[in-house]
Amino acid sequence: MCDMKIDVRYFIIGLLSLVSSCVNEKEDAGMQPDAVEVGDVLPEFTVVMNDGRVVESGSLQGQPSFILFFNTECGDCRREFPLVQQMYERYGADGRMVFMAISRDQDAVVVGEYWADNGLTIPFSAQTDRTVYHLFAYSSIPRIYVVDASRVVRAVFTDSPLATSEDLTYEIERVLTEIKDTEK
Repeated sequence: MCDMKIDVRYFIIGLLSLVSSCVNEKEDAGMQPDAVEVGDVLPEFTVVMNDGRVVESGSLQGQPSFILFFNTECGDCRREFPLVQQMYERYGADGRMVFMAISRDQDAVVVGEYWADNGLTIPFSAQTDRTVYHLFAYSSIPRIYVVDASRVVRAVFTDSPLATSEDLTYEIERVLTEIKDTEK
């Protein structure tokens, strides 16, 4: 009986540490609002992608983009990765939309290993701190931003609730349709 109590305690501690990996920034955030919301222009940032490309937010002008903030230890992020991969294959691999996944507090080795182990091909930028993340938000991951060609955020998805395929498809199609309409 005593061993069972210890096992339950370790299970609960392990579960809490897994859950807190997604939300442990609450102490940093306090009650601050998100830095970037729907209707805002992307903040100025620069990231180096896993293939060596340097992406500046200004270079996204004229191209719709999809930005995911994540940490591979976050359970909600792990649940969203297959969906984001599907969206990337459908809308990003052919260049219609710029996709980038930006890690929060994880280095390139850890992210690269997770990507390889899980068959992910979404371009990523490993960030070992929260500098870029804090330009967008102060709490919660995963965090997805669908951005139009003018660099205006059109949709934000967080962990409450997680984005669905229908949600993402709707917002991406809406942004891509607007580009087609302006080209006519």
